[in-house]
Amino acid sequence: MSISMTKEPTAEREPVAAQSVSWRKRLGTVRLYLGVAIVLVWGLGPFYWMAVVAFRDPAHTFDSTPWPTHVTLENFSNAFDTSRGNDFGKALLNSVIIGSVTTVVALLLGVLAAYALARMTFAGKYLVSGLILSASMFPAVVLVTPLFQLFTDLGWIGQYQAMIIPNISFVLPMTVYILASFFAELPWELEEAARIDGASKLQAFRLVMLPLAAPAVFTTAILAFIASVNEYLLARLLSGEQTKPVTVAIASFSGNDPLVQPYAAIMAAGVIVTVPLVIMVLIFQRRIISGLTAGGVKS
Repeated sequence: MSISMTKEPTAEREPVAAQSVSWRKRLGTVRLYLGVAIVLVWGLGPFYWMAVVAFRDPAHTFDSTPWPTHVTLENFSNAFDTSRGNDFGKALLNSVIIGSVTTVVALLLGVLAAYALARMTFAGKYLVSGLILSASMFPAVVLVTPLFQLFTDLGWIGQYQAMIIPNISFVLPMTVYILASFFAELPWELEEAARIDGASKLQAFRLVMLPLAAPAVFTTAILAFIASVNEYLLARLLSGEQTKPVTVAIASFSGNDPLVQPYAAIMAAGVIVTVPLVIMVLIFQRRIISGLTAGGVKS
C-alpha cells in the first residue's frame, strides 16, 4: 500500500501575502502624503501668491511668474502712505481694539455660561444650550438692516460699540460651545474635594476648575480674536472713517490713479495683517492643540 502525500505551498503563499500587505501600506502612505500636499497647496497657495505680489514692483503686478521677481518694499510703504487717503496704521489699531474688547467680554461671559451649562442643573438648561447653538448658525446678513436702523437711532454709527456688540454676539456661541464641552469632561472629584476643604462654589471654580481650563480658554481667545478681526460685512456698514478696521480699510484702498486698483499695496497690507496671526498660531500651536483636545478624563 502506498500513500501519496501532497505538500501545500504555504511557503510560497506567505511571501505573496506579505508583498500584498506591503504594497497596500505603500499605497496608503502615498495617498496620505498626496492628500496632505493637496490641502497645503489649497490652504497656503493664496497666501503664497499674495506674498509674491506684495514684494513685486507695482509695474509688474500682473506678472505670472510663480516666484518673486522685481523685488521691492515699495508696496509696504504705500500701504501706510496716508497721502492717498489710506490710514492703514489707524485701521490696524482699530482692529486690535475691536478684537481685544470683543475677546475679553466674550471670554468673561462665555466662561461663566459654559461652566453653568456644564456643571449645574437648572430648568431649561437644554433649551438654553440649543438657543446658544442656534444663534451661532444665524446668518449675519439678516441682521444688517435692523442693526443699522437700531444703531442709527442710538447715534452709534461710526463708533466702536457698533462693531463690538455684534461681534460679541457672533463670537459668544462659539466660546460657550468650546468651553462647555471642556468643563463637562473635567472630573467632578476635583471640585468636590475643594468644597470639602471649605471652598465655596465660586472659589472652587476660580481656584481649581478655571486653572485647569486654561488651555481651552487660551484656544478660545485666539479663535475669538481672529474671528473678530476677520469680520467685514457689518464693519463695512457700521464703521466710520476713524473706526474702520483693516478689513474695511483694505477693501477701500486707493492709489495715485483713481481708475487703477492698487493691487500690490492691497497684497502688502494683507501680508501685514496675516503674518502676525500666523506667527501667533505657530508659537502657541501646542497650547491650541491641547486646548482643542484636552478635557478627557484619563484613568
